[in-house]
Amino acid sequence: MHIPYGVLAGDNISARFVVPTVAASVDLVVHLGLGADGVRRVNEIVSVPGRVEADVIEVEPIFVRSGGELRRTGGVPARTERYERVGIDVHEVLAAEGAG
Repeated sequence: MHIPYGVLAGDNISARFVVPTVAASVDLVVHLGLGADGVRRVNEIVSVPGRVEADVIEVEPIFVRSGGELRRTGGVPARTERYERVGIDVHEVLAAEGAG
């Protein structure tokens, strides 16, 4: 994921600060797209584990749109303890999705 840090902060704040801060602050990214029929659809859901390499935030796909359907990749959101603190069992939710 490329973050144009100049948009997020003034020129006096460098990518060395902004990019890792964003990586540590975001857990999931939901990418929406507009289909040819004018309907917005989820194209991809990725986990943001917090790792940064050469100012690029690493992501792990959890769902991707393929053949017109949103499909599970097998990835799991990073930092599942954050979900557990609010009563969400990520593994149970993802297993239920796979059963449907």
